[in-house]
Amino acid sequence: MLLLDEPFNGLDPDGIIWARTLLRSLAAEGRSVLVSSHLMAELEGMVGHVIVVGHGQVVADAPVAALLAATAGGRTVLRSAMSERPADVLAAAGATITRTGPDTLRVVGLASEQIVDALARNRVGFAAVSTHRASLEDAYLQLTRGQVDFRAGSGAAG
Repeated sequence: MLLLDEPFNGLDPDGIIWARTLLRSLAAEGRSVLVSSHLMAELEGMVGHVIVVGHGQVVADAPVAALLAATAGGRTVLRSAMSERPADVLAAAGATITRTGPDTLRVVGLASEQIVDALARNRVGFAAVSTHRASLEDAYLQLTRGQVDFRAGSGAAG
């Protein structure tokens, strides 16, 4: 078992690639590699499973893909110059719609393929459909929301 605390801090890009390759190869050999780090983007791209700890308690123990999917919550953003028609069509198809801007809707409850299909069947034009992708940092902040002493931007205890 290998346990590392903040192993990427201070490394240059070549050092990070070397360390990442070493840790992956050790894990591929069946060894347990535990990495503690605040560099969420770095971890997201290299680990398969995370354990999130808040105030000394495990608040999540899950595969990264499952954690990110749960955090994203199936949200899709739709851009269309049409006013009410896309919202009406998608609501009739079972989606929950929230207007987030003059030409933007947040759609929950339908996959992007279902959104495109419903709009095409009803001849409703749109400019873009994009699925919300959560990051490991998003997941961490959501999971530890009530467990932090200080919150970014607040300057006060949480």
